[in-house]
Amino acid sequence: MTLQTLLIVLLAFALITLASERIGYYFRLLNLPLISGFLFTGVLAGPYLLGLIQIEQTEQLRFLDDVALGVIAFAAGSEFYLSELRGRLRSIAWITLTNTIFIPIIGAVSLYLLADFIPFMQDLSPASRLAAALVAGAILVARSPSSAIAIVNELRAKGPFTQMTLGVTMLTDVLVIILFAVMSFVADALIHNVALSLGFIGLLLAELGVSIIVGYGLGQLLHLLLRTHMNGWLKRGLVIIAGYAIFVLADYVRDASHLYLPFEFFLEPLLICMIGSFVITNYTGYRAEFMQIVHDIGPPIYVIFFTLTGASLSLDVLANTWQIAAILFGIRLVAIFIGSYSGGLIAGDPAAYNRLSWMTFVTQAGVGLGLAKEAAIEFPEWGAAFATMIISVIVVSQLVGPPLFKMAISRVGEARPRGQTPEFDGERDAIIFGLEDQSLALARLLKSHGWGVKIASRTINEWRGVNDNNRDIDIVAIPGLTLEAFKLLQAEQADAIIAMLSNEENYQICELAYEHYGTEHLVVRLTEREEYERFQELGAIIVDPSIATVNLLDLFVRSPLATSILLDMVENQAVRDLQVRNRHIGGLALRELRLPLDVLVLSLRRGNSTLVSHGYTRLELGDSITVVGSPESLEQVTLQIEG
Repeated sequence: MTLQTLLIVLLAFALITLASERIGYYFRLLNLPLISGFLFTGVLAGPYLLGLIQIEQTEQLRFLDDVALGVIAFAAGSEFYLSELRGRLRSIAWITLTNTIFIPIIGAVSLYLLADFIPFMQDLSPASRLAAALVAGAILVARSPSSAIAIVNELRAKGPFTQMTLGVTMLTDVLVIILFAVMSFVADALIHNVALSLGFIGLLLAELGVSIIVGYGLGQLLHLLLRTHMNGWLKRGLVIIAGYAIFVLADYVRDASHLYLPFEFFLEPLLICMIGSFVITNYTGYRAEFMQIVHDIGPPIYVIFFTLTGASLSLDVLANTWQIAAILFGIRLVAIFIGSYSGGLIAGDPAAYNRLSWMTFVTQAGVGLGLAKEAAIEFPEWGAAFATMIISVIVVSQLVGPPLFKMAISRVGEARPRGQTPEFDGERDAIIFGLEDQSLALARLLKSHGWGVKIASRTINEWRGVNDNNRDIDIVAIPGLTLEAFKLLQAEQADAIIAMLSNEENYQICELAYEHYGTEHLVVRLTEREEYERFQELGAIIVDPSIATVNLLDLFVRSPLATSILLDMVENQAVRDLQVRNRHIGGLALRELRLPLDVLVLSLRRGNSTLVSHGYTRLELGDSITVVGSPESLEQVTLQIEG
């Protein structure tokens, strides 16, 4: 293949990848995993449907698989952080051990017994059938830490069950690579009729030992790379190259040993990359930077990998094996239940945990798909058909797993999702926590714009003194920052809650409002910048007094008119955020609203995305619109949009 041909193939695939990234986004809107969209795009563009990618082109692009597999192994190793696993180490160790025993055995035995019903296995020798079954059993152990972490973050789950679940998921995803390496060595020996002897066991141990040593060396090399003061993008590129170089090295060692030695010496590249990542994560001070690099390079790499995986799927094989894939998925569920229940029983976990823990271990994604693709490369005689069958099991697991995970976390009572936001009652209400000059001034300003405002104070003496001089402000004495206090304040009616106390107290306020009332707007005056992250997880709007004045002065210098309008400093001009609640305008385009001539739409926000609005943008219920105009016109628009 010429360089020109390769560049043309890469350019065509790059365009398909861009489309895949967008299609994955739409799958996410349907509450489906991103990778499902990427796989779907690959299948659609592949040789069996649109034919935009031919079979020979998937072979030409195989080096991209190696690049992606290196990154996937780095991600798996970085998730195994010893300090985070010590809390429930007994449960984590036992459940991981029993799952790693039962799932491969049950999976391998089942697949071997089903071999006569699987087209690509029917013509294989008994040894090759056993080899395929052993490799499949290993891959069925794989988990999806990224899916688990995403669900835990979504539910804001905390507690011993959640900690155990994450620990088992991360540890299993590390052990599965080691298990796959061992099973691959054994499968290779079975296929080539290498007798099980002391020599074979010695070779297997030598291959594992050398892989571990090379992995440690890779970790030290990455450590040196991270210590250098170079451009961030250059570091990311070198990390990707380092992962790919390991696959090139493994191929070279295998080919060279085949030529010059009486046996093949195989290094497991996934194991090497994972160990290198493990070393960086646990034994250097660069864990955070390395995880950030893996996080940054992950999304584009995953789009490429899963799209190419979809294009490589043999749909003709899938058509003949989907029933087997469904049976294999069911067998995997049974094996997970047996392994998880028995492990929890040995560890002495509560009965409720043992009954539900299996539901959190169903998801599969990156590592499982990576191992399936690796098997396709290592065993070319039956690997492609084998990978197609296993990938179909993984896709079903990724679709079924997240709902089961959420159900288990909710049943043990460790889910802390956002509460149901109450429907708009026609009046805008705000609660301000903290009694001081700024909160009083803010209350008066909000009241001047038609808001109903309450100030919550825990100091009764202070409340009595201030209330005498501020009878126009509703100041409420509360016993503490508790749910009872929120009920006293009628927080279920609040459209906004403003926290102006210490950071810890502010977080307590935001957490109660988030979990029990789903308050639409949480505004926090921050006292320490280090606290940004945990407030952002609650969707709070953060005001940092230390930089607010500087930013305001900067805006006045660069855009004085716009800033003046935003601060209500321009006569007869104001800015207002409105939410589309009027069902009669849902589906209408902006140009069909007949807004007053002095009203301008500045922006439109839908979900977590800000849209570039124009006359043909169609409104949906729940959209947030920012408009500017005269106060009289804004009142008219408010009635029109919010109903």
